[in-house]
Amino acid sequence: MTISDWMVVVAIILAPLLAIQVQKFIENFKEAKGRKRKIFKILMATRTTPLSPSHVEALNMIDIDFYTDKKVVNAWKELLDNFANYPQNQNSEDYKTQIQISSDKSKELLTNLLYEMSIILGYNFDKTLIKRGCYIPIAHGLMEVEQAVIRRGLTQLFLGKACFPISLKGFPPEGEKKEEKL
Repeated sequence: MTISDWMVVVAIILAPLLAIQVQKFIENFKEAKGRKRKIFKILMATRTTPLSPSHVEALNMIDIDFYTDKKVVNAWKELLDNFANYPQNQNSEDYKTQIQISSDKSKELLTNLLYEMSIILGYNFDKTLIKRGCYIPIAHGLMEVEQAVIRRGLTQLFLGKACFPISLKGFPPEGEKKEEKL
């Protein structure tokens, strides 16, 4: 057998193996891009409701699926750092102001994160669209506020820091006698 015959035999043996490896590489690439798109879509869909479980879960997946994308990872680290430094002392005079400042900064950092993700995924979004181009009904916002008030009230009640308000109505005032019917 000549060298060219051996090369044909080797090619016949290696070609299917190489084809399978290339196919696996392409599938892995598409799967990774699909996971990134899914995270991005969830974060875009829930950007006005940052307390939703799917939003939090998607944020926590960034380290796994965007680990090679340094700009995204750095934007996520900045946002995470801001979350870690939210004001804790609820008795502080300017607690509400500090919370509002931290919340506004979180929205800005989330916008930056989503912008970096959009670039990597090939979307042509600008920061204004990301920040303001979403819809949330006013009723959803009111429901969240009401639920937060209820949770806080029940927490205070169960901790013994508040009492359940009770008022009696329908009784005649003292001094008035109820007329008896015969």
